Amino acid sequence: MKKYFILILFAGFLLPLASCEQEGGNLKVVSYNIRNSNAVDGENDWELRKEATPAMLEAVDPDVFGVQEALPDQVEYISEHCPAYAGIGVGRDDGVSKGEHMSIFYKKDKFKLLDWGTYWLSETPDVPSIGWDARCRRTATWAFLKQKDNGRKFYFVNTHLDHVGEEARRKGLALIVERIGDMNKHNLPMVLTGDFNVFPDDSCLTELDMMMKSARVFAAVSDTTASFNNWGREAKVIDYIYYKGFSECLDFRVVTESFAGKPFISDHYPIVSEFIY
Repeated sequence: MKKYFILILFAGFLLPLASCEQEGGNLKVVSYNIRNSNAVDGENDWELRKEATPAMLEAVDPDVFGVQEALPDQVEYISEHCPAYAGIGVGRDDGVSKGEHMSIFYKKDKFKLLDWGTYWLSETPDVPSIGWDARCRRTATWAFLKQKDNGRKFYFVNTHLDHVGEEARRKGLALIVERIGDMNKHNLPMVLTGDFNVFPDDSCLTELDMMMKSARVFAAVSDTTASFNNWGREAKVIDYIYYKGFSECLDFRVVTESFAGKPFISDHYPIVSEFIY
């Protein structure tokens, strides 16, 4: 009788833990500069390496991911070959389909899309435009998502800062910080992903560092590997996952494995983090 009583007590102790785990839950995210399909990359052309993208996504299995540089054919390819995900985003050149997309993809069976949008990193963010000293039009796409099983809501923002304009990077990121503050009035969990085209010590990150945390820096388990590889010729840290409002960032990892027999999935390695609400 005493043994059964102890077992009942032990089961009663475990139930609250299981309940807390279910109510909390984890969120795995990826940031991935896919390298646009118009680029002339020889043996690394998109048509020769595209199978690696769905293979990577199947292996890493993110809940939500943001892509940078994706042209319409690449967005369509992901949608066709990764049917578990729904995608949102617009072309940066016309606000519809033309040009690179900073698209966000999320698991359809796990999340409900509550709202989303795209704005331009410029003095006129609500219309297609080039900002400051940028070489290209640059955008940020955001999604407001709700987890179906526990009702948790969070924001996900994905961007690509200019590769030439220093002022455009600084003011573009400042605009993102401002918009993040405006949209998240209830201080919900938030993730920001992107290719920022700056090193971690760049002063343009100062204001962002006051609002959010870099997963590379604050994850319980992290990775020092550079994210930009230039097809094996360079090693630079210019891709980022930032977060706020989660109880913990479990890990940060640079995905350097080969997929579908291709030596490089892109000229950037994808980066991945997992959070606990």
